[in-house]
Amino acid sequence: MRYVSIMNNQLAKQILKIFANNPFDAFNHKQISSRIGAGSKAERQEVIRTMQELAEQRHLVEDSHKGKYKINPKSIDDDLLPQNYVTGTIDMKQGGKAYVIPEEEGREDIQIASNNTHHALHGDTVRVLMFPQRKMHKPEGQVVEILKRAKTRFVGVIQKQDRFAFMVSDSRTMPVDIFIHIDDLGGAENGEKVLVEMTDWPERMNNPVGKVIKRLGRPGDNNVEMQSILAEYDFPLDFPKEVEEEAKKIKKPTKKEIASRRNFRDVTTFTIDPADAKDFDDALSFRELPNGHIEVGVHIADVSYYVKPGSAIDREAYERGTSVYLVDRTIPMLPEKLCNDVCSLRQDEDKLCFSVVMEMDAIGKVYCTWMGKSVICSNRRMAYEEAQEIIESGCASDAVGEAILSLHAIATKLRAVRYKNGAINFETQEVKFQLDENAKPIGVYIKESKEANWLIEEFMLLANRTVAEYIGKQKTQNSKLKTQNSAKTFVYRVHDEPNPEKLNTFVEFVAKLGFSMKTSSRKALAESYNRLFENIAGRGEEHMVDTIAIRTMSKAYYSTENIGHYGLAFAYYTHFTSPIRRYPDLMVHRLLERYLNGGDSVNAAEYEDYCKHCSIMEKKAADAERTSVKYKQAEYLADKLGQVFPALISGVSKWGIYAEIEGNKCEGMIPIGSLKDDYYMLDEDNYQVIGRRHGRCYKLGYPVLIRVRKVDLLKKQIDFDLVDEEEPYAPKANNGKEKHHKPKGKGKQERRHKSR
Repeated sequence: MRYVSIMNNQLAKQILKIFANNPFDAFNHKQISSRIGAGSKAERQEVIRTMQELAEQRHLVEDSHKGKYKINPKSIDDDLLPQNYVTGTIDMKQGGKAYVIPEEEGREDIQIASNNTHHALHGDTVRVLMFPQRKMHKPEGQVVEILKRAKTRFVGVIQKQDRFAFMVSDSRTMPVDIFIHIDDLGGAENGEKVLVEMTDWPERMNNPVGKVIKRLGRPGDNNVEMQSILAEYDFPLDFPKEVEEEAKKIKKPTKKEIASRRNFRDVTTFTIDPADAKDFDDALSFRELPNGHIEVGVHIADVSYYVKPGSAIDREAYERGTSVYLVDRTIPMLPEKLCNDVCSLRQDEDKLCFSVVMEMDAIGKVYCTWMGKSVICSNRRMAYEEAQEIIESGCASDAVGEAILSLHAIATKLRAVRYKNGAINFETQEVKFQLDENAKPIGVYIKESKEANWLIEEFMLLANRTVAEYIGKQKTQNSKLKTQNSAKTFVYRVHDEPNPEKLNTFVEFVAKLGFSMKTSSRKALAESYNRLFENIAGRGEEHMVDTIAIRTMSKAYYSTENIGHYGLAFAYYTHFTSPIRRYPDLMVHRLLERYLNGGDSVNAAEYEDYCKHCSIMEKKAADAERTSVKYKQAEYLADKLGQVFPALISGVSKWGIYAEIEGNKCEGMIPIGSLKDDYYMLDEDNYQVIGRRHGRCYKLGYPVLIRVRKVDLLKKQIDFDLVDEEEPYAPKANNGKEKHHKPKGKGKQERRHKSR
């Protein structure tokens, strides 16, 4: 602030608090004098002088009525604001209603009515004025200031008039259309899909103003829709020219570089990846040792050799943060020459790696570990299906097959020990599509995770944990002295404990279904989770319990502050094994090399900022991937209007019942208004809606029959009707204790591991 003296003035603080408590109201000096009890002429003169100085310093701004002022929230320090102001992130809902998630941990979300959002949009960081809380009501407030816009670019369809146009956004969380002057259309035609930059939002306008910065094409075209998703989440559609030029200049490693590395080219080595994968960033090697032990090598593509800090490729990779996997394409973090050629661990090619090599016995006990730069030559590129066939048959025709069988036996033991030590078996389902030559979905299925997937997963987990422990674990020369190694700044993958309130709600809920959970210790809780998932498998409640259980858990993220990984039950964990597609892994490689060579610790605050950015980009990528799946699911059902499918209720709200079709997880909504047999009320605590007259209950996880009623490709929305014939599908409410029967034709649900 320019004038510190006035902020030390008690009268100035008193005046500012009156304005701060009434951020949308204007006051003159007479009104302020009355509120603070300034009765004498001298006191009123002091109020006038103080208000004028506050206006000069832009703490107050003059209203349209001369002599009246409003507060300028941007100029006020947080410590001058009353305690009824809260900062947080806004979560917009359909219809303009919103919630603000406070920055302060443990504070309840704040409801914001649609007329109190003050031009805030989804994801914005805002300041909220809290309303006095009513008994038995959730906290409410109004947005008084937008501190930071989450985004200014939006994708949608042009609706053109004679002299202006509006862009109607694709996003459900965008509550308003963007006004575009005819001169700012950039040649876009009516009905065309575009990317728009929001340039202004005048105080008294209901709509923001923007301009078209990229024409994407006609809605419904697959390429247009996929590009629209990427643009909506701010992922670039191509690489900058300087990045492509830099990639072209990358050369193969010299003979001197190869000779300087530990040689594994004569060791049995292989990769196992999805059949359609092109970027192979991890390989396993296997050999028996004279002492009866085995040597297992986890070899990871040495991206850090080719991508140097500060280079154009490095800057672009950091901005992207991760590769993005849409239904029909991959948007790589690195240019194709690197991710699919130079760095990729392709069969029968010498490749540079950063390796973690462990001497182990047959039950997976590690005796010693070597970490360092290496060179490998993969003997075989395998798909998961090939490796699974070897595991299931138990027969090996070559050294690679024998290695797979031996490593599978060890991975099985490692997996069992991990769960015994308190790891939680959280698994989710992955939707995959069969696409025709035009990328139109002609089939949907759930990808199954099997032993071959678990084999790779266990050794990648082991390598990640080993690297994190090497850097982060406190080593001691004696009981009192710690080595410098324990204080090194590092990038960890961390996962916090569940929110106690959410956990208690979950425990109470599953108790109504007849399941008990022990929460006396971390290990007891993990065992309870795993036992619950085992007991619930194949039952009607399975989907319901899985869904709610995942919601109780915190999200994993990157940080320099290690708090351990709760879900894996690891005290130290990082991401080391995928530097081709994740920037944090590239940071980990650089830091590990630095510390192996005796380098000093890096700046913790700087790397914490890097971690936050990578966590944000990871979430954006996951959201983009989910959106592409939703679009393809809607496209798949678009020509199936009127068809009937078995489904499971996946959510309930006051708007309607959400249901997922069994076998393909296509989700749609059954509007509450379409249920004509009764007046239904929402029971949030028990995740159900109940008919007021007849007591019929529709609850999360219940099997139902649905008919596809409507599909909106633009909004990626699907509407269902409930088929009300032969109703074992909607039992009467019985305080959550009713028994359910598995519907005919429902097979074992296929699962995959959630990203760790």
